Amino acid sequence: MHQERRASRILLTGWFSFPDGEATAGDVLALHRVEDVLRRSALPYDVAWSPGFRPGALHLDDVDAGRYGRLVFLCGPLHGPQVEALHRRFAHCLRVAVGTSVIDPDGPAVTGFHHVIARDAPRCEPALDLAARAPALPAPPVVGVVLTHGQHEYGRARRHDVVAREVGSWLHGKDCARVELETRLDAHDWRLCATPAQLESVLARLDLVVTDRLHGMVLALRAGTPALAVDPVEGGAKVTAQARACGWPALVAAERLDPGELDRWWDWCLSSGTAAARRVRDGFAGDGTGRSGICRGGIDREGARDGAEGLLEALGAGRAG
Repeated sequence: MHQERRASRILLTGWFSFPDGEATAGDVLALHRVEDVLRRSALPYDVAWSPGFRPGALHLDDVDAGRYGRLVFLCGPLHGPQVEALHRRFAHCLRVAVGTSVIDPDGPAVTGFHHVIARDAPRCEPALDLAARAPALPAPPVVGVVLTHGQHEYGRARRHDVVAREVGSWLHGKDCARVELETRLDAHDWRLCATPAQLESVLARLDLVVTDRLHGMVLALRAGTPALAVDPVEGGAKVTAQARACGWPALVAAERLDPGELDRWWDWCLSSGTAAARRVRDGFAGDGTGRSGICRGGIDREGARDGAEGLLEALGAGRAG
């Protein structure tokens, strides 16, 4: 009976299993597809993970090879000494490769398998990648992250490095799709937006922006996207002042920065804050004369103005139309 159980158990491996390998989104979705097929067929299996990606999981180096009668290698190229080593270590197993790319059909990494169900190989019709039919996943929020390490003009009151480090550590534990953004424009670097319209187009598609920059907050609100703002200056500075001008409550002071406070505003931004941000956006769209005021949690602030009003008055040109 013990030998039968050993013969039936499957070890799932891939490039995500090797200590010096890597896990890509496609690899993991391919794994989900294979897991789904095995579960629906009531076939017992384990997954071997790289310790660098899943520290607390089953690791390939710690696997008792004798527990398994079948080994599956999925996704990625069938090439290299890591794959060849699996054939030696699991020589007693039925070895199957699935959803893989075959570069050299005669190479030892390929010929060591009893069955190769390739997604692409020389002189073969390509098959659909395993990731394409992986089970659907719940969509986490998409969060823009706009942080700065600069602003040395604040001298000893600067807490920028501490804020960036603590916010980054906190974000790491959040189930969200993080998009690092920069308000700086660049006409030559493809990684940066070249125009304000390009950045606004990104911001409008996000669920939330986490930022310690004044314009990170203002531009997010202008796009109707809630902003969780942190003022990186001890005692509060321009981020705090602008949050007040905008009537935006989701602000954390550097002195009060802790995961609980961040979590509280995170939850608010992804619930009530969505509608509140749109109301602020609509307030921005007014003419600054008080006919369409900036909102504080949905309450109009009559007479909200920006510096353009004062500029025209100083120039003796009257009020802006």
